[in-house]
Amino acid sequence: MTAKDAGRDEAGGGFSAAAGGGRWTYTGALTCANAGAVLAAAEELPLPATGEIDLADIGEVDSAAVAVMLALKRRAGGEGRPLSFVNVSTALASLLDLYDVGEIVAA
Repeated sequence: MTAKDAGRDEAGGGFSAAAGGGRWTYTGALTCANAGAVLAAAEELPLPATGEIDLADIGEVDSAAVAVMLALKRRAGGEGRPLSFVNVSTALASLLDLYDVGEIVAA
């Protein structure tokens, strides 16, 4: 597995780092079925240099997606790094609002 692909789970859903690790993108579903594997795989990647994670290509989501986002924000805070999520889908934004963590994730 290359550093670029390190954030992907075996089913193909996960994070990819752009050339130079400047920005991460997420492709595929992020649900209870793969969240643990996705998060473990993301630990192999340095946080994106730009502090941005692009979610434009995220597929199906459930509450596990919110948990992964919060875990990544916690990691970034622990490393003293900024982290933001861009192109958040309507479904994911609804879950963030439901759990009243939209401001935490956006900060």
